[in-house]
Amino acid sequence: MAALSAWFWNERFWLPHNVTWADLADPAPGVEYPKAGHLLNALPLALGIFAVRILFERFIASPCARSLHIQPGVLRQAQPNAMLEKVFTSITKNPDSRHLDGLSKQLDWEVRKSPWIWDTRHCWYGYPYQVMTPRLYYYYVTELAFYWSLMFSQFTDIKRKDFLIMFIHHLATISLISFSYVNNMVRVGSLVMCVHDSSDFLLEAAKLANYAKSQRLCDFLFIVFSVVFFITRLVIYPIWILNSTMFESWAIVGPYPSWWLFNFLLLVLQVLHIIWFYLIARIAVKAMLRGKVCNDVRSDIESSSDDEVDTPTEGLKASHTPKGENGTNGHCATAKARVQNHSSW
Repeated sequence: MAALSAWFWNERFWLPHNVTWADLADPAPGVEYPKAGHLLNALPLALGIFAVRILFERFIASPCARSLHIQPGVLRQAQPNAMLEKVFTSITKNPDSRHLDGLSKQLDWEVRKSPWIWDTRHCWYGYPYQVMTPRLYYYYVTELAFYWSLMFSQFTDIKRKDFLIMFIHHLATISLISFSYVNNMVRVGSLVMCVHDSSDFLLEAAKLANYAKSQRLCDFLFIVFSVVFFITRLVIYPIWILNSTMFESWAIVGPYPSWWLFNFLLLVLQVLHIIWFYLIARIAVKAMLRGKVCNDVRSDIESSSDDEVDTPTEGLKASHTPKGENGTNGHCATAKARVQNHSSW
């Protein structure tokens, strides 16, 4: 064991040249160096953290989950299937679309677990007799609760120039989520939320970069956010989502009164997308031309002075910097929660 220990703690491996373990063993008074034995102190701390976690889950989290009717997930094993096992072992371990289509017909299964994500026509097959899964339910309820909270907070936040636009957006969002849930359009509703949520994290990352005073990173993230916003809101949304709700549903289900209302609300969102992207694009272009995102002048109040430069950014909030040589306040635009509010729907 002594030989093994000497080999493992070889000073030539662990320490710089001409330094030995003895040099670190007896430091001057008031000086402490790291020692391997210190690592053992982490064990009781780890046990303490683990105990706190167990107590929290058992006596706080579990009662809260039960009161909210949230059931713990059950680990489910895949059911054995002789046909699939034969294909996997004898034919191919990576079946192509032809094999998958053939197997789905033989087994009377869907090729994918959530086929409407890949083929939007499945949003309407069998409608409205489509089963609500627990995960989809929690997704919907969480999104709805989030937007209700934004509706409430809008009346306590600083009142800005875009107050009316945001109020209309919140009304449309809450109406769409509630409406699509009531009439079981949750499949296409989940697609709408996914498309809109996809750019949020970039906006939040830009905010964090701005708060950390990392201007270049903030500008870069905002420009990337602008590109993703354009792709998701002005390309995927109309071509993929609106095409399904307006044309595929017409062909499969047919129009009816709530169908018209649903599509009207989705079109309202598309109009808002165009307005927002125009405002966002102006800031992104200035960021590239001037080297920084600047001048969010939505104003912290609804009525701003007439001599304020009108550079709307709808989704950005100005953080003021000290006055420069020209005597005017500089503004470094940061990702504001307002554009985040434009997220899901």
